[in-house]
Amino acid sequence: MPEPVDAVEMQAALLRLRRASGLPVAFGGLLSDARHARIAELNGAQTTALRGLVITAGSGLGGKSIALSRPCAVTDYPSSRHISHEYDTAVAAEGLRSVVAVPVVVRRKVRGVLYGALREPLTLGDRTFDAAVAAARDVEQALAVRDEVQQLMAVTRDQVTDPRAAPGAWEDVREAHRELRALVPKVADPALREELLSVCGLLASASGTSVPGARGVQLAPREIDVLACVAAGATNAVAADRLGLRPETVKGYLRAAMRKLGAHTRLEAVVAARRAGLLP
Repeated sequence: MPEPVDAVEMQAALLRLRRASGLPVAFGGLLSDARHARIAELNGAQTTALRGLVITAGSGLGGKSIALSRPCAVTDYPSSRHISHEYDTAVAAEGLRSVVAVPVVVRRKVRGVLYGALREPLTLGDRTFDAAVAAARDVEQALAVRDEVQQLMAVTRDQVTDPRAAPGAWEDVREAHRELRALVPKVADPALREELLSVCGLLASASGTSVPGARGVQLAPREIDVLACVAAGATNAVAADRLGLRPETVKGYLRAAMRKLGAHTRLEAVVAARRAGLLP
C-alpha cells in the first residue's frame, strides 16, 4: 500500500512541476528500501507503462540521480551514453525523449525520485530544473513533517499510558501536545491528520483533571493551538512564529478562547481549558 505522502503530496508535487515547467509528463515515487524506488504516481502520462516500475540505484536516469543524490538530465533518453538502459521499453512506450530526474532528500537520505519529461529531444533549461527541484522540495518537506509526526506520536502514546513514570513527565506531555497541534495544518493526508488529532485528544484528557461540567466548551482548532502555546509560556509573538500566524491573528484567537472559557487572563484561560479537557 502506498505511503500517504506518495498518494497525496507526490501527486500534488507532480502537478505543480508540470504547471511550473510546461513539461507534459511528470512521474515519481518513494524508495521502498535503500536502493529501490517504485514509480507510483503519474501525471500527464498517456499509458500505464511507467506505473509500478521499480528503479534501482545506479540504473537508468532516475537510478543515477538516486545514487549521486543530485538532479540528472538527458536530452535524448534512448540514445544517451551517460545512463544505462534497463528501462528503455517503458520509456519508449510512453514516448519520452528529454527527461530530468531529481532525488527527494530528507536529512541527507534519498527517499524518492521525481521525473519531468518531454516527448521531443530538446535541451532542458534552468526553468525546468528549478521547477523540478522545487517539486522535490515540496515532497521532502511533507516527508519531514510526517517523520516528525510519527516520532512524536510514538513517544506520546507511551506518555499517555504512564504520564507519571518520570519527573517532569507532564511538562513533556504538554510540550508534545503543543508540537503535535502545530503540525496538524502541515499534514496533507486526511487519515494521518485524523490520527494526529486523535492522539492530541488523548494527551489533552490524559491528566484526568478535567471537570465533567466544563466539557461543554467548544473551541476552534486554532484557538486550542494558541492556548497550547500560551500554556507553554509563549508570548503572542512567539506563538505566531510557532504557528505560522500573524501576532494580531494570535491575539484574536486568544480573545475568542478567553471569551468562550469565561476567562479574564491568559492563565485563567489555560486553567479553564484544562478543566474542559482541551489541554493536558
